[in-house]
This record gives sequence, structure tokens and C-alpha cells, in this order.
Amino acid sequence: QVQLVESGGGLVQPGGSLRLSCAASGRIVSTRSMAWWRQSPGNQRELVATITADHNTNYLDSVKGRFTISRDNNKIMVYLQMDSLRPEDTAVYYCKMNLYARDSGTYRDYWGQGTPVNVST
Repeated sequence: QVQLVESGGGLVQPGGSLRLSCAASGRIVSTRSMAWWRQSPGNQRELVATITADHNTNYLDSVKGRFTISRDNNKIMVYLQMDSLRPEDTAVYYCKMNLYARDSGTYRDYWGQGTPVNVST
């Protein structure tokens, strides 16, 4: 059974930095795209950043120049470096990976449980 576990969230002051990590475990054969999403209270979940298997990236306009997504294909991990954090970045952050798991026999999306980020004084 595939599991994704995020870490690295917490409380940070405006202008500060955090680095989120997401590790996948299980009988994983291959990976495709990986992404970070976030959801704040009362709002829909929104896509923050994506990275393809060959490391092409895309970002939500409001985080461009401040956030950096990266991945380690050998470890099956995805990271989100968040700099110059703002109060409006406060949300629960979720990682998502498109994986081929031996048990499923096909590529499908898997989600982590979420890690909270609170940007506040």
C-alpha cells in the first residue's frame, strides 16, 4: 500500500522560510508528476506547484519567485522550499504524486495527509 507522508510545516513569522518534504513508501514501480497543493479555511484546495519526471516546474502566480519545488526520484520524495512567506500563505499543504504501484497495476494519484503552515506574528 502506497503512503505519502509530509513534514516540515509549522509556525513562522512573515518573511520567514520553511521547507516541506513529502516521502512516498510502498511497492512503487515508477513515478510521474509530483505536486504541492494547499487549502486554507473556507477556500477550495489550490495547486501551488508541480514538477514533472524530467524536472519541469510550474507555479501558482502568487508564489512565483518565492517557492521552489524539487524532487528526488531515487528517494521518491518531493520538496517545497518556501521563502518570503506571507500571512496569505497560511494553509494546510498537501503533496500529490502520480505513481505506478505494483498493487494497482496502473498510474494513479496519491495524496498525503497534509501539514499545516501558519504564517503569523
